[in-house]
Amino acid sequence: MPLIISVLMIAVALFSVVKREAGITPAERQGSRGAEVAGYVATFFLGIYGGFFSGGYVTLLTAAFVALFGMTFVQAVATTKLVNAFSSLVATLIFIWRGLVDYRLGILLGIIMFVGAFIGGHITVRLSNLWLRRIFLAAVVALALKTLFYDFLYKLLA
Repeated sequence: MPLIISVLMIAVALFSVVKREAGITPAERQGSRGAEVAGYVATFFLGIYGGFFSGGYVTLLTAAFVALFGMTFVQAVATTKLVNAFSSLVATLIFIWRGLVDYRLGILLGIIMFVGAFIGGHITVRLSNLWLRRIFLAAVVALALKTLFYDFLYKLLA
C-alpha cells in the first residue's frame, strides 16, 4: 500500500506542475459528466482507503476535488475538512463503542486540534489559491518522499 500511495502522490505532484491553472480559479464544468462521476468514484474509494489506513487520503481527496470537480484549493480544502470531520466522527463513535478511547488524551488532543484548525482556517482564507497550491504541492512531495523512503523502502530493507 505505501508504494501505491507514493505513486499516487507523485502523480498528484506532476498533475499540479503540468496543470498550473488547476485550483487557482474555478474550472468551468460544462458537459463534464464523466469527470464528475470519476470524482464521486474517487471520493468513494478514497473514503474506504481513509477508513482503513488514513495516511494521505485527505491530500489525495483534495487533489481529486481540484482535478475532477474543478474546485479551487480553498473550496477543495474546505470540502475535504467537512468530509474528514464526518469520517472522524464515525471512527470516534466506533472506537467509543468498542471501549478503545483514552478520554483524557482524546480531550486534550481534541482541544489542541480545535485551536490548530481555528488558526489554520483563519490563515487559509487569507491566502490566495496560488499560495495554497504551493503549500499543497510542498506537502504532497514531502508526504510522497516520506511514504516512499520510510514506509516502503526502509521497512522493505529492514
